[in-house]
Amino acid sequence: MNFTEKAQRRPALRTVARSTAWAMACLCAAPVWAAEDVGLRDGAHDFDFNVGVWHTQIKRVLDPLSGGTHFMELNGTVTVRKVWDGRAQLEEIEADGPKGHWEGMTLFLYNPQAHQWNQSFIGSNSGELASPLVGEFKDGRGELFAADTYKDRSILVRGVWSDIKPESHRYEESYSEDGGRTWAPAFIGNLTRAAAAPVEPPSATDDRAHDFDFDLGNWRTHSTRLLRPLTGSTEWAQMDGITRVRKVWGGKANLAEYQADGSQGHVELLSLRWYNPGAHQWQLDFATPGVGTLGTPGVGEFKNGRGDFYDQESFNGRSILVRFSIWPITADTAQSEQAFSADGGATWEVNWINKYTRMTP
Repeated sequence: MNFTEKAQRRPALRTVARSTAWAMACLCAAPVWAAEDVGLRDGAHDFDFNVGVWHTQIKRVLDPLSGGTHFMELNGTVTVRKVWDGRAQLEEIEADGPKGHWEGMTLFLYNPQAHQWNQSFIGSNSGELASPLVGEFKDGRGELFAADTYKDRSILVRGVWSDIKPESHRYEESYSEDGGRTWAPAFIGNLTRAAAAPVEPPSATDDRAHDFDFDLGNWRTHSTRLLRPLTGSTEWAQMDGITRVRKVWGGKANLAEYQADGSQGHVELLSLRWYNPGAHQWQLDFATPGVGTLGTPGVGEFKNGRGDFYDQESFNGRSILVRFSIWPITADTAQSEQAFSADGGATWEVNWINKYTRMTP
């Protein structure tokens, strides 16, 4: 995805439901992060109960929509911590069952405009971002929904957080193939708080999973942004700030937190980057505090020390290609840039350049 325009798209099955392109026109004005008060309850702290280390007992129903009762049991550990100055949560799951070891990662983001939570899951085997569950809490119970497919059939998915107590809670996912009139349980997790310290997930073993290791740490960042991409404009804005990058999920992913100030105001971004071991590629996605959703990830890989990641998005009503590139220069300097193409990749216009200098501890 790109960080120049934020555009909404119709939900797509098996894929992320929204684009997360950043509108340059929005960034030209002072950002407005708070939602207009329409009487909706502020749910920014609804998931605070979830922070900590938990023992989990999981039941996965083998064929939820067949009416069968066969299930598989797993036991493991769930570690949840706040990230992005408390505006998001990162969940790391490890469990073992009859089919071996299973791992997953979930990013929880709050959308202050909609007063809703987004719950985005990635499994370690597929490395793919599932359709995000979106919803809210009422009377101590959270219900989040998504459209997806199961055995090539369109279904609805419902995630429910319930029985919330200081030392325990329950999470259940159910499927519906009749528009939500009836629901079949597919995944049930009962969690009890653990006293032990968080368990570090196993480190990634594929060398390509370490492609972003050069980027870990804290960086002073000078950004240059083209104000009106794809218009022939040559007017650029300057910003200065800090980028903090840390490893998560045993190195199979990392989080980059960016904030900068300039003549066009204050900008903050959260970037989640994760490795797909099947495709041997990385995927990158972005969110902002004011929107609180992930979008269409850019997909790509590193070659000759440079990472290039691509996706297709809508910008000012037109379909374009987006490229995000990043590369180290020395051990203490690096650079990234974003570019748009309106001609199918024949030509590219760079519109955002970030120059990084490592901060001393």
